[in-house]
Amino acid sequence: MKKEKVQIFIDGGNFYHLVLKKLNIQEDYFPFDEFAHFLANGREITSKRYYVGTVREKEGDERSKERMSRQTRLFAFLKNNHWEIKTSKLRIRNEKIKIDDRVKNYEELKKKGVHEIEIETMREKGIDVKLATDLIVGAIDNKYDTAILVSSDSDLVPALDWIRERKRKKIEYIGFSIVDKKEKNKSTRPLLAMIRCTDIQRVLIESDLKQFIRK
Repeated sequence: MKKEKVQIFIDGGNFYHLVLKKLNIQEDYFPFDEFAHFLANGREITSKRYYVGTVREKEGDERSKERMSRQTRLFAFLKNNHWEIKTSKLRIRNEKIKIDDRVKNYEELKKKGVHEIEIETMREKGIDVKLATDLIVGAIDNKYDTAILVSSDSDLVPALDWIRERKRKKIEYIGFSIVDKKEKNKSTRPLLAMIRCTDIQRVLIESDLKQFIRK
């Protein structure tokens, strides 16, 4: 009997913030290859793809140097295990935040004369477009029967609808239910929009991921 073909698509930034960060795991310590075979569950993997924004080192910033070093180690591991890495630039944005009751201890800050703070945030640019394009091309080229998608990005919904309706391919959504032990209101939950537009849904909890956690 012919094996079902699957392609695995992991949105690295999404996976880190929704899962690994909650479990206090760095990307370069997570065994992505073992995780991929767990997701495939005996099916034929035709390709494994990892999408992420590239970290740039900033002069004099030790944290950026450390992040870049971790990402370099991760990329080396993925390449050695035949992953395709799709990258985009991280866009830096400076945001001003007014000190009000949304900020903890805001009254103390105001007493000290702090009424506004400026923070630097980084956002991936174009990852969702690359992921959607590869999903569509894979369906057109008949590279998979089922696409296993590790992403909770609702921007992918139009592409998923097209793949299912026009190419009759299946989409398997890997969602997560992870409790944020520090701030429970920021716990990870599966995205309803992704559940509605996919054929198979698997929701993993912390105990499902324990086998992949390295000390």
